[in-house]
Amino acid sequence: MAGTVGAGLIGAVSPLKYARAAEFVFKLGTDVPVTHPLNVHAQKAADAIREQTNGRVELRIFANNQLGGQSDMLSQLRSGALECFALSGVNVLSTIIPTASIYGLGFAFSDYPAVWRAMDGALGKHLRSQIEAGGFAVLERIWDNGFRQVTTSVRPITEPKDLQGLKIRVPISALWTSLFRSLGAAPASLNFSEVYSALQTKVVDAQENPLVTIKAAKIFEVQKYCSMTNHMWDGWWFLINRRAWARIPADLQEIFAKNVNAACLNERKEVERLNAGLREDLTSQGLIFNDVDPAPFKEELRKSGFYQEWRKKFGDEAMGLLEAATGKLG
Repeated sequence: MAGTVGAGLIGAVSPLKYARAAEFVFKLGTDVPVTHPLNVHAQKAADAIREQTNGRVELRIFANNQLGGQSDMLSQLRSGALECFALSGVNVLSTIIPTASIYGLGFAFSDYPAVWRAMDGALGKHLRSQIEAGGFAVLERIWDNGFRQVTTSVRPITEPKDLQGLKIRVPISALWTSLFRSLGAAPASLNFSEVYSALQTKVVDAQENPLVTIKAAKIFEVQKYCSMTNHMWDGWWFLINRRAWARIPADLQEIFAKNVNAACLNERKEVERLNAGLREDLTSQGLIFNDVDPAPFKEELRKSGFYQEWRKKFGDEAMGLLEAATGKLG
């Protein structure tokens, strides 16, 4: 499962295989544990890149906030201190590119086919153009973080009233805060590196993440209930510092992008498979699961004006591209 898959893969290729040091060394920062499929498959891409460039390009992975929290890594990416960053558009990226968060609109996607229609199609293309306009290079495929579920230490979430006053950690994002405030909760914005300790010390009573992350970060140790809300799908863009990317010759760029995008597609398959099977595993770890009907939550968001508010912020063009895959929202 997520806690053990590929644990030995990081750093698997020995530099002794190559006669010279890499000409181009790119660091990749991520905020999830080393055993998460994001890091496992990124390392597979790194191995292939090193092999196919004869050691000229090296991608080094720094997992689990080794380089700082998300806000820190985004600053490093912008300055050039960090060459690559796997970052959610709904998360801190949205603080500088607001439209990047549109795919995280609450209860927008009902299933994976709808997600990939949007993100591999016109909406994804539109968002990449916005990210590039914001000063970054971004690869074509978005990595899968999965559908997000709510865990709590106090009560299961079965209907909107169960969220009233709930102290829930959310990532640093206006959209996440707006979503849970519109449902009556009391969201607190924290970097992922702070989540476990905040739950352990009862600074917050709840959090929300995909099952793969709940498993990999051992959230089950400090939470009792897991409600299958599927309230948001999230993914990671593979962002690259534009100046660093421009230094690599075009043929090496092609090898780099081809392998990272291929690894992304394999990571998507694994995340979907793991999320489908993790409920039984996490139940054995003590989490109590319940299924959730999304309809009352969507209705609450409509009544609160949530969809109308974000339609104004995102604009008709972006919302139209989203709704082409999801159906009408709000």
